[in-house]
Amino acid sequence: MNSTPASLSQLEQLKKLTTVVADTGDFERMQAFLPQDATTNPSLILKAAQQSNYQDLVNSVKAAHPGMSPTDLVDYILVAFGLEILKIVPGRVSTEVDARLSFDTKATVVKAKHLIGLYESHGIDRKRILIKLAGTWEGIAAAKELEAQGIHCNMTLLFSLVQAAACGAANAKLISPFVGRITDWNKAKLGSNWSDSANGGANDPGVTSVKRIFHYYKHFGIPTEIMGASFRNTNQILELAGCDLLTISPELLAELQNSNASVEVKLNAANAQTAVQAEGITPLKLDESNFRLQLNNDAMATEKLAEGIRNFCVDTEKLEALLAK
Repeated sequence: MNSTPASLSQLEQLKKLTTVVADTGDFERMQAFLPQDATTNPSLILKAAQQSNYQDLVNSVKAAHPGMSPTDLVDYILVAFGLEILKIVPGRVSTEVDARLSFDTKATVVKAKHLIGLYESHGIDRKRILIKLAGTWEGIAAAKELEAQGIHCNMTLLFSLVQAAACGAANAKLISPFVGRITDWNKAKLGSNWSDSANGGANDPGVTSVKRIFHYYKHFGIPTEIMGASFRNTNQILELAGCDLLTISPELLAELQNSNASVEVKLNAANAQTAVQAEGITPLKLDESNFRLQLNNDAMATEKLAEGIRNFCVDTEKLEALLAK
């Protein structure tokens, strides 16, 4: 296994193998970690908007748009945080479309164009923005349309190879396969039969899911970027060293920064053919009915996708309530 010098922190070592992304709306906190990109979602923006140090930002957005409905104001808040983040990261920021539109392709496209328009009105090149869409059939169809118009998409709430294959076929710029939530589901399912030694590390179900997607994409020449997301601990992150990108919370970035243990490459495109053959993975040809059936037959992916959309809807409504005060 290749590894980098242990005199560097694990975060510095990881950056040599993988593009490190900050998963937070708290842009002041991310500065310490010098990430390349940053990702946000309704839950992260809600959390940041409630912090005292961001009240001036929230109030300035409200003052600039008197009389605007809280629903419309949310877009301006998302972009305001995104603009501040872009002053810190040299790369891209991901901004999420309202999760309540997850099953409406047309409305998703309209909302995505509106968000891009807001960024462009501030002089930001659309190449620096990733529009986050849920990995539903409708979200993936919207991504296909948006990518054709030069609006790049980050497909989120992604829990299965079926979703990943459909996103690749739609030419999505990037996918965010979730790790921790897959592990959570399997841990709950196994209950007392779960064992950290047997079901953790390289065998962690969230980790193996991303590895499978990585090998599928690399073997079949799919250029869509893979960004592991939703981590519960640094072990999950380190097991995916070598993935295209990894988006990591400030708490886990700090843990990586404070450790000097050696980091090894775990994912390598050169091994994709062997891995695909060993796992018997074949190319997935997915029309809408195939996609829905295969996703439906994956209980974990179906449940976690539905739960994720519900939770983002709730937090968007909480953000609206906050802005209505």
